[in-house]
Amino acid sequence: MAILPQPALHPLFEALGYAGGYALYRHQRAQRGDIISDDRRWWIIAAAAIGALLGSRVLGVLEYAPIHGFRVQQLFAFTGGGKTIVGGLLGGWLAVEIIKRLAHIRSRTGDLFAVPLCIGIAIGRIGCFFAGLADDTCGTPTTLPWGVNFGDGIPRHPTQLYEFLFLILLAFALHRFNARRHHEGRTFRLFMAAYLAWRFLIDFIKPQPLFHGLNLIQWACLAGILALAASDVVPSTEPVYA
Repeated sequence: MAILPQPALHPLFEALGYAGGYALYRHQRAQRGDIISDDRRWWIIAAAAIGALLGSRVLGVLEYAPIHGFRVQQLFAFTGGGKTIVGGLLGGWLAVEIIKRLAHIRSRTGDLFAVPLCIGIAIGRIGCFFAGLADDTCGTPTTLPWGVNFGDGIPRHPTQLYEFLFLILLAFALHRFNARRHHEGRTFRLFMAAYLAWRFLIDFIKPQPLFHGLNLIQWACLAGILALAASDVVPSTEPVYA
């Protein structure tokens, strides 16, 4: 299978991903309500956005530092590549935890974002697929019948489509999980654990520079999974959603 790269579609699908994820978040919040007041909610959303932007950029630039070196000015050149979803998720999560501690918010606030994040990232991955080789998200060469020629004559793993399918299945599973009794914060933590584990595995078939046997994204995924495991203590007083 061969595709003609369409880089112009990448920002379009990225914007659709943001819009679709936010619309789904608002729909879920209207249905279930929110335990956080409006002013505090917007502080959390702002912290998540800023943390995601910085985390995405920092990890995206460091990802190729073993080959191209690292220059501080690259962190502030927000046009073009050098961004990664894993860095965005980890940076957003860290920023939210910091702002919650400063604002003395003890409730776990990520559940409403889990399914919208799945859908938003999935839509964005369609744009990555059409961007072709320039996006650096396609996989290594393969002889499998569904390998995709992104314009260089070499069939490669369409890892963007693999991730799209994974995220749709994960969104469905998390939606079903939300319908059951569960502790507050559990849905978001399941999303983070599942996505980080997925990225750790799928990056074995991505042509990225390695650092001690793994690429930097994989090391970040391992760090995130360990952080989740270390903090995964559910107090007996934590609310349970029916």
